[in-house]
Amino acid sequence: MNGNATFRHHNSAILAVTSVEAPRVVSSAEFDERLAPSLKRLHLSKRLLERVAGVRERRWWPAGTGFDDAAIEAGSKALAQAGIGPEEVGLLINTSVTRRSLEPSVAVKIHHGLGLPSSAINFDVANACLGFVNGIMLASNMIDSGQIRYAVIVAGEDAQPTQETTFRRLNREDSTREDYLREFATLTLGSGAAAAVIGPADAHPASHRIVGGVSRAGTEHHQLCVGGPDGMFTDTKGLLDNGLKLVVDAWNEAHADGWDWRSMDRYVTHQVSASYTNAIIKAVDLVRERVPITFPKWGNVGPASLPMTLAQEAPTLKSGDRVLCMGVGSGLNTSMLELAW
Repeated sequence: MNGNATFRHHNSAILAVTSVEAPRVVSSAEFDERLAPSLKRLHLSKRLLERVAGVRERRWWPAGTGFDDAAIEAGSKALAQAGIGPEEVGLLINTSVTRRSLEPSVAVKIHHGLGLPSSAINFDVANACLGFVNGIMLASNMIDSGQIRYAVIVAGEDAQPTQETTFRRLNREDSTREDYLREFATLTLGSGAAAAVIGPADAHPASHRIVGGVSRAGTEHHQLCVGGPDGMFTDTKGLLDNGLKLVVDAWNEAHADGWDWRSMDRYVTHQVSASYTNAIIKAVDLVRERVPITFPKWGNVGPASLPMTLAQEAPTLKSGDRVLCMGVGSGLNTSMLELAW
């Protein structure tokens, strides 16, 4: 295959991965009450978020707490856990979808908040829900090349503003059933933050090596899920069908190139909903018990979702375990990244 086939990293590892839960729990039952007038008018039943998506609740930040403040907190926790001082960091990548403005980058506030040196490169990587995995790939390449020794990857998400706007729009008298279905995915979103510290594997024997993986694009489907401050508008069936095909194609091509992911100890997937998770498990025949599920309590936390789930699983993983991180992002893009715990 010309261009990007699969990739392998040689000396990069995860030293620490941490998460920060937004403290305010908002149930799907509360969302149903907020939308009760429209649900009644449109003859839609309550509990669709729970029954169809499997999302019982999600988190919001309290007033005065910014998503970037949470990313700083997660980054500080990760540095402390890794035993790496801010002065040692050569790269910060912010992978949040959430942002207040087009410029400057979100990364600059986080760089400042973490007390990183002037020599540390910092920038945003935006690739929908795959941003964090892409950040790990970039950091690993820079460590392998010798340009840097340590990197911090962060993501902080705030779903509340978009969801408040969606409530107002769906509660208008002219909203339709089609509007509700197109914006249903917005109601599954949640808030949270995550961070990881990446460094040279040979200097940290107890770290978790980043082995490599595969990335594939299906950009002919770039209009299936389009999100912004005013909402997220999704062709749910089209997204599921075409995202699933992209995952299966990438999986098969990776195996043809020598990878074998059929018996991993853990499959850490991007958390979307029950239907998406079940479809991926069935499509590539994953062992269900090895796929941790966090969307019922956190919802879809965008690019923070996968590392938050990995941070939750980390205490239960043992040295030698093989972990596959799997995600699909709007666009469409998919990536799978193997870790040797």
